[in-house]
Amino acid sequence: MSAVLSRDVVHDDPEILRQAYNSAFEELGLAWHWDRATYAGLPAGRPGVRAYLEREHPHLLRAYEADFLVDAIETAKSRCESMMKSRVAA
Repeated sequence: MSAVLSRDVVHDDPEILRQAYNSAFEELGLAWHWDRATYAGLPAGRPGVRAYLEREHPHLLRAYEADFLVDAIETAKSRCESMMKSRVAA
């Protein structure tokens, strides 16, 4: 497989996104882990994070606004995703 093709595959790899979310959860001190089935059953992006939060961890919404938590998770996920992709593409 060529390096260009490898980068394209990495760019769209849902497994890297799932792992990036799990890394973000760990970075933020959240004891969450999305296995493949959980991740596949959620809407993509922010709506999926919010749905999971509301369904599995509603107690956190008593202390934090949902948008604050989703923003923190998405920001950390983006950082983790970038690091993972740069390692694979190198």
